[in-house]
Amino acid sequence: MRDGPIRRVIKRLALIRYTIDLSLTRLLLRARGEPRYRLTGSCTGCGRCCETPVIAVSRPVFLLRSLRWLTLTWHRLVNGFEYTGEDRRNRLFVFRCTHYDPVTKQCDSYDSRPGMCRDYPRNLVYSALPEFLPECGYSAVYKKGEQLRQALLEANLPPEKYEELVRKLHLKE
Repeated sequence: MRDGPIRRVIKRLALIRYTIDLSLTRLLLRARGEPRYRLTGSCTGCGRCCETPVIAVSRPVFLLRSLRWLTLTWHRLVNGFEYTGEDRRNRLFVFRCTHYDPVTKQCDSYDSRPGMCRDYPRNLVYSALPEFLPECGYSAVYKKGEQLRQALLEANLPPEKYEELVRKLHLKE
């Protein structure tokens, strides 16, 4: 499904708003300190992040029918995301992107893709424990990982427990 001229204009305006919001959010986050993680790796082109976009929403958006409808309608009409499910515990909406071609693993509207698609995976460096899809070529490394890794070594943990913690806490370079 390619974007028409009206949808492109709407997406461009939404992108401007998203960019301003993202800049202000990052400014506030930087005021609290630098991100804890450094992004490493590169895109492998697996397309998993494009295939099923997931959007975290606030409690009111998740629970109130009118806000929920507005959010889901916006993503369907403007971004081309079809709602497929949700994760109630984490307040996530799961979608299928109609612009993603699973055969070529390409986006047919790459130049007018939503801000969340443009920002992935940079948006994860500010999260408490970034999670990447298994096929993803990106990973996050905790910036103060050496100190924490040293403390774990001194704790005399069994080797398998040590390796598990290093992996889960993103301490490996």
